[in-house]
Amino acid sequence: MKNFFKLVLANIVAIGIMLTCIIMFFFLFIVVSAMNGEKDVTVKNNSILTLDFKTKIIDSPTEVKENIFNFNNEDKNVTIYNALLSIRKAKNDDNIKGISIETDNISAGITQLVDVRNALLDFKKSGKFVYAYGNTVSQSAYYLGSVADKYYLNPAGGVELKGMAAEVVFYKNFMDKYGINAEIIRHGKFKAAVEPFIKNEISPENKEQLSTLLNDIWSRTSSEIAKSRNISPENFKTTVDSLYSLIPELSLKNKLVDQLIQESQYDDILRAKLKIKKDEKLNKISFANYVKSNKEDNKDKNNQIAVLYASGEIYNGKGYEGIYAENFKKQIKKLTEDDDVKAVVLRVNSPGGSANAADEILFELQKLKNKKPLIVSFGDYAASGGYYISMAADKIYSEPNCITGSIGVFGIIPYFKDIANKNGIRSDVVSTNANSNMISPINGLSPGTLTMMTRSVEGTYKRFVYFVTQNRKKSFEQIDEIGGGRVWSGTRAKELGLVDELGTLDDAILYAAKKAKLKSYNVASYPKEISKFQQIFKSMDEDEISAKIIQHKIGKENYQTFEQIFNPKNKEAVMMKSMYDIKF
Repeated sequence: MKNFFKLVLANIVAIGIMLTCIIMFFFLFIVVSAMNGEKDVTVKNNSILTLDFKTKIIDSPTEVKENIFNFNNEDKNVTIYNALLSIRKAKNDDNIKGISIETDNISAGITQLVDVRNALLDFKKSGKFVYAYGNTVSQSAYYLGSVADKYYLNPAGGVELKGMAAEVVFYKNFMDKYGINAEIIRHGKFKAAVEPFIKNEISPENKEQLSTLLNDIWSRTSSEIAKSRNISPENFKTTVDSLYSLIPELSLKNKLVDQLIQESQYDDILRAKLKIKKDEKLNKISFANYVKSNKEDNKDKNNQIAVLYASGEIYNGKGYEGIYAENFKKQIKKLTEDDDVKAVVLRVNSPGGSANAADEILFELQKLKNKKPLIVSFGDYAASGGYYISMAADKIYSEPNCITGSIGVFGIIPYFKDIANKNGIRSDVVSTNANSNMISPINGLSPGTLTMMTRSVEGTYKRFVYFVTQNRKKSFEQIDEIGGGRVWSGTRAKELGLVDELGTLDDAILYAAKKAKLKSYNVASYPKEISKFQQIFKSMDEDEISAKIIQHKIGKENYQTFEQIFNPKNKEAVMMKSMYDIKF
């Protein structure tokens, strides 16, 4: 028996030592990674600012995600604000001779691509070069690269130039087959977030709004590509329809690229442009490193314009990834009370979420507006709840390709009556009142609950439209006509009066400074990015790990639909949310 206890004790000690070593190594790895990320960067003479495959352009500092699953992730995150600032500074930086775009599949939202492309067009006015090289190039990367003076393609490569499409997946037959039920309540014939669960084919209304949205975006971006490449609209359409871009020789023949060469030959072209020898090393500096070398001076700490980022879905409670009402309200209150903050720019990049959380946030923003200017800037998305929280704005700027509107409300409650019955499962309820068992996983909603939830959805929609009428200075009927859950591009939203101006985040900041009567000011971002330690520890939550595993197995797009039904964060009675995810 003594030997048995000795053996058990020895194993416990060994396991303890092993776990201690793993934890120590884990922390050491994080510390070393953090130290490596803070190195000072100096821009050498005769340098080329390079946009490579490692550069990930994000909208908000809160989108930086460190977790236990991505230690080997080489992505270098650069906010769109810093990316545009870098291009502007490079334009007048004598050490930067040109910009090289060397990415096949850029990680950036569609409005971010437009802003970077426009900034590159402005950079070219300096007389400095912009060149691009690709292997197997995605449509988004080509859209950006087409702005270059010269576009070079690998002889065995290709360009994915195909236009835009929307594919809606329907689950009703699947749910019927496996006995999964869902109680759906919505207001707005265009509120298509719930369509996959109640229909087997796309509705005429959804088809109409998707067609309008896609054509708005594609007509703008395709004309920009054709203009940069000096291709007629007719020839460009033929090229896209025929998928000529997939074949390198046809890409060259149809003027999509200028030359078919290997990457080393491209580097030699860059050396010739810099007038250096073929054996000399090219001084390439990434956007991430150039941002570090050009940290903005605090022009005036007492005159600050705060950029408050509202990125991701809207939830109740507290959290980090997304817009959590408790955290966000606290941040708004701090900015309201901070006398150094003279104006606030709310940067919205959200499809919406919880109606209750959105309402709480709107209330705090209205209080802020009463004290100082509040300007809103729309990024990729400002739909449904994302649009709702913007109704406190003095002025709204939208990117032309932003997805906005979606003025509508819905509720979705899953239950499993059919599958339970098929497998001999039933339930009896003992209650004190008529609707004590409001929502049952077996029987769904009680009749009284369904009636009141329908009233709640209708009431929330009327409240939504009311705030829109107050901000946009329109009647209920006017907003209801263009509402009903319909999504619009930023361009259409401007025509309909849902936004004030088409413009970038920079435009909104400049207007905020003007509104606050500031000649000198400092721009600061909120909420602040949390440390790598905090991010990694948050990612070790059981639910986060489970979500990552499921997402990895079924894919990001499928996971979004799965999450809509089964994620506890989404189980609000009433939602203001758009399900559209447009990728260029």
